[in-house]
Amino acid sequence: MIWLSPTFSRRLNSSDCGAACQAAWRLPTVTRADWQSARRLATCPTIRQTVLFLLLPAIALAGSVSGEVELTNSKDAAVRKHRDYSGVVIWLEPADRASPASPPKRVEMLQKEKTFVPHVVAIALGGTVDFPNLDPIFHNAFSNFSGQPFDIGLYAPKTSRAMTFKHPGIVRVFCNIHSTMSAIIAVVNTPWFAVSVSSGKYNIPSVPAGEYHLRIFHERAMPENLRFLERRIIVPESGMALPLISISETGFIPAPHMNKYGKDYPLGGSEGTYPGAPKQ
Repeated sequence: MIWLSPTFSRRLNSSDCGAACQAAWRLPTVTRADWQSARRLATCPTIRQTVLFLLLPAIALAGSVSGEVELTNSKDAAVRKHRDYSGVVIWLEPADRASPASPPKRVEMLQKEKTFVPHVVAIALGGTVDFPNLDPIFHNAFSNFSGQPFDIGLYAPKTSRAMTFKHPGIVRVFCNIHSTMSAIIAVVNTPWFAVSVSSGKYNIPSVPAGEYHLRIFHERAMPENLRFLERRIIVPESGMALPLISISETGFIPAPHMNKYGKDYPLGGSEGTYPGAPKQ
C-alpha cells in the first residue's frame, strides 16, 4: 500500500520501515486507543512526520452514534408495566465501502433458571457465543431458523459449549428440552452495532465519519415496520445523537416453535427432564 503525504516530497512505501512500522499502513480506522501505538510507531525517522500528520487529525474522525428507542403497541408485560425497551439491535453498514473486518470476539449467553441471559446479543461476523449451563439440569441450545442453523447437543450442568457464527443474519435460539426458552443472536457484518438497554438507550462507539445505512431489528416488530425505520445517515467527525426511534409491535403474533427434530415438544418436556435423563 502506498500513501502520499504532503509533508514529504516523495511517495512513501510501507517497505521504508520495519515490521512494526508496516502495521501503521494497515490501520483501517484510527481511534483514540491507537494514539499510544502511533507515538511508538512514529519513532521511525523515515515516517515520523507522516504518521503524526495522518493520525493526529484521524483521532477526531471516530465518534459515537447514540440514541434511544421506544416500543409501542406492545402486549409484552415487561414493556407495558416497566417500559422495558431492551433488546433492540441497531447497526451501521457503510454506504459507499465494504465493512472492515473485525477481530473475532466472544460473548456469553448464560442458561440460568431455564432462561437464556441475556435474551438478545449482537456479534460481528466471525464472533463466538459461549453457552454456559448454570442450571442443575441438562440443556441443548439449537437453531433451525434463518441465520446460521446449529445444534450444540445435550450437555450437563456446570459445563459450557460454544458456537462460532460465520454467516450474517438473525439467529433464533431455543432449547430442545425446554420449550419456553428462546433467545436472539444478531450476527452483523460490521463492527458498529449496539443492543438497547432497558431504558431504550444505545451507544455505538468509534464510528468513523461517513455515510451509513442504519439497520434495526426487534423480534416483536414486523419486518415491514423495521424497513420503514431504516435510514441513510451521515455521521460527522464528532459523532451524533439520533432522534428517538419508535418501534411499533402492531401485528406481532407469537408463534409456537418445534423442537430440533421439527416435532412438537412432548408433554412435560419443559420441566427439565428428557427421555433417558439421569434421575436427580
